[in-house]
Amino acid sequence: QIQFKVLRGHSDTVSTCHFCFEDTKILSCSYDRTMKLWDVEKGFPVCVFEEHTAPVSECNLTPDNRRIISSSYDNTVKAWDMETGKTLWTVEHEGIVTSCNISGDGRSVVSGSDKENSIYVLDAVSATVVAHIRGHHKSTITRCCFDPGNQRVTSVSYDKTIKLWDMISQSTSITINEGHSNVISDCCFASDGHYLCTASWDKSLKIWNIKTGDVSCHDAVSLNQGHDGSVSSCLFSQDASLLVSGGYDKMVTIWDTDTGCKKLSLKGHLDWVTDVAISKTKNWVLSASKDSTVRLWNVAKMDQFPSVIEIRKARSSKIVQCEECEKPFLCLQCSDCETVSKCVFCR
Repeated sequence: QIQFKVLRGHSDTVSTCHFCFEDTKILSCSYDRTMKLWDVEKGFPVCVFEEHTAPVSECNLTPDNRRIISSSYDNTVKAWDMETGKTLWTVEHEGIVTSCNISGDGRSVVSGSDKENSIYVLDAVSATVVAHIRGHHKSTITRCCFDPGNQRVTSVSYDKTIKLWDMISQSTSITINEGHSNVISDCCFASDGHYLCTASWDKSLKIWNIKTGDVSCHDAVSLNQGHDGSVSSCLFSQDASLLVSGGYDKMVTIWDTDTGCKKLSLKGHLDWVTDVAISKTKNWVLSASKDSTVRLWNVAKMDQFPSVIEIRKARSSKIVQCEECEKPFLCLQCSDCETVSKCVFCR
């Protein structure tokens, strides 16, 4: 039922994948030490970026699509010119760089290093170090990223903690110590910045309401039974109505965030799924894998799939309006439950 396209061109694990240029291009990076820009329609690379001397752990595109920021196990963070393919600057770290991200305004870059489990904040233009927070975590940082307001940096780690570091006060504003029972592998923000999702090796994802600043482990929405093993990656759709996750069970899972339930699972990769993305239109899902491929899945008609319809019927759901945010959401009905008047984000 699912139409898909397999993009072959990397020779090792594909660590990151993104839609870009209004979903007409795909950016990927790999342990083969390269980054590739793919044409979605043609299905092959139109540009290859080669200068790293070790696996590329992550890559991100600036909001104006003019520069790429990459991190690598060669202990560097690099900025690249999209048009020429040349490096604009290189910043050396003291250890392997496990993650990188650029702020929504394009002014700052954050990166995570396994040396002293630290994060760096860099000026994206001058490449100067704005902040170097040593010992930020007790173990290797798996992912770091800016919130949509460019005010906070979130990082997750092997130490099972989630930290939000404030750019203005240059201090940690929120620490969540007991959210997951195993390594936290990824994190992502909803576009309004109010919600943070974390993925973990404990086989679950959690959605945190961080708009109040008072975050409790008991208030997180848990997404379970979507993967048979560790969850490796997560990403919200632009309107936050969907969440996509990838796992070490080789599957990609699409979640309905209003209900907190699995909507669809995509199977086809031959090895771990390392990263996921979703197009602005929500018609396409992208996945990267240890099997050296990127897969492009057409999910435009998934609501018409018999399996999705059956799940909806089995859960006896109906569309209602949230009394707090006033957005419509799918409310699950059962005889033992009280009437739900708020969506999962506002409860």
